[in-house]
Amino acid sequence: MANSKRELFLKRRLRVRNKLRKVADGRARLSVHRSNKNLSVQLIDDLRGVTIAAASTLEKDLGVVGKNNVEAARKIGAVIAERAKKAGVEECYFDRGGFLFHGKIKALADAAREGGLKF
Repeated sequence: MANSKRELFLKRRLRVRNKLRKVADGRARLSVHRSNKNLSVQLIDDLRGVTIAAASTLEKDLGVVGKNNVEAARKIGAVIAERAKKAGVEECYFDRGGFLFHGKIKALADAAREGGLKF
């Protein structure tokens, strides 16, 4: 019996997270979540279990409320890089979850790299 799309997504997410956990070396995790309407990203310190910085298309001051497109992803990537630098984080690892690395996810990652984050 074939797995559902959701089951495949969850398996892919766990596979990505477990591989990243092996090479984490105490660095923060840049975790991305994409829904049908919004895009959000968090910089998480897994050792302490706290969120260091976050950005989302739900934030009104960013001007991308409700937009889930590549331009919004670029803006969110730049914002998270700025907030990470302000919090003193320069290196992290990119946790794309179960999402494929193309389109919005790739645009977000590229913008965060341009903003100064290393992963």
